[in-house]
Amino acid sequence: NALVVARTLRSGQKVVYPGSVVVIGDVNPGAQVIAGGDIIILGTCRGVAHAGANGDETATITANRIVAIQLRIAGLIARAPDEMDKPAYIETARIKDGTVVIEPANR
Repeated sequence: NALVVARTLRSGQKVVYPGSVVVIGDVNPGAQVIAGGDIIILGTCRGVAHAGANGDETATITANRIVAIQLRIAGLIARAPDEMDKPAYIETARIKDGTVVIEPANR
């Protein structure tokens, strides 16, 4: 069971859910999405996204564009690089070899 949020999240808004979360819109700076499972953002992630909040290291964060202030998967924390061109593909952040990596979603 996933929670579907059919709006853009603005600064100060926070979504916390024990399962997966799908956001139909952007996650703007100052907004937070915290999910026990995966996070899927059908827009740009600029705020804080924490997937696998209950320790699930297989959780992922997928968005049209990831330029997040902070990404968390389970207990690991990362952030998107400062200088990023707009990718030509949907991106997924996942844990790989003990670190959070951002790569094309189709991998």
